Amino acid sequence: MKGLWLDHKKLQLKSDLPIPEPPAGEALVRVLRAGICNTDLELLRGYYPYQGVLGHEFVGVVDSGPDNLVGRRVVGEINASCGECRFCKSGQPTHCENRTVLGIVNRNGAFAEYLSLPVKNLYPIPESIPTDVATFTEPVAAALEIQEQIKITPNERVLVVGDGKLGQLVAQTLALTGCDLLALGRHREKLDNLEARGIKTGFADALTDRAFDIAVECTGNPAGFAIARRALRPRGILVLKSTYAGDLTIDASSLVVDEITLIGSRCGPFDKAIAALSDNRLDVTPLIHARYPLDDAIAAFDRAQTRGVLKVLLEIGQE
Repeated sequence: MKGLWLDHKKLQLKSDLPIPEPPAGEALVRVLRAGICNTDLELLRGYYPYQGVLGHEFVGVVDSGPDNLVGRRVVGEINASCGECRFCKSGQPTHCENRTVLGIVNRNGAFAEYLSLPVKNLYPIPESIPTDVATFTEPVAAALEIQEQIKITPNERVLVVGDGKLGQLVAQTLALTGCDLLALGRHREKLDNLEARGIKTGFADALTDRAFDIAVECTGNPAGFAIARRALRPRGILVLKSTYAGDLTIDASSLVVDEITLIGSRCGPFDKAIAALSDNRLDVTPLIHARYPLDDAIAAFDRAQTRGVLKVLLEIGQE
């Protein structure tokens, strides 16, 4: 099969990769569509020493597996857990000590014609959700994870820092809570996407310091972290949604003095993400800036790294 292979921060389109042979409990999925996200770009820059097929945001059709799934479109949770470690037994499989992670840790990913995942990770997609829209299930779930970790009500003042792919989804999902929300960014056209949804937006130079209860950092760079930290009142909550390729220097003393709660936030609830997309509570279509066939995957990565570009999709298989 064809697939986009990463090795030592170099991408190569290979045509001789073996089609996965799913072990017991897993299904073979023929990939239809896959999205390039910031984590893929950070892996290319060396954020984690991964070698293999990249990609973890996908929609596919089950080729072999349980009868109730064969032939159906599915999306999949990216963490394949062992079921035996202390985290699995305590209901925290995304932190499984022995996990593999689709396209990130010891498991070939979705930028290929086929992938394999545990059956328990797969979620059928309703016919009402177009394939392009369903490709956003994983990042929407990640955005919704914030609401799994902390309670957000209309009484909170919440700041989202970053108007990129993840920041757009985080802002849209947080807006559903009715909180007093402000999204900061650097690109007028991206902020216009959010304003069209009734979300207040602005630039960093207009930010009032120490005015927010919760700040969500979605830029993945030190400048974004500094803005989010500066915006928080004492005893505020700082949520980190982005992976960082490099080190981050922080003023630890200020975190102690202001008693700031710092929360890392990663994968989230697929069932709630699918429901939000099915009910049209989110609008992801304006975030799609380009589509490329798998044969042009390297060009797609170049486009995804271009300033101002949001989501780039790889069209891999036919429905």
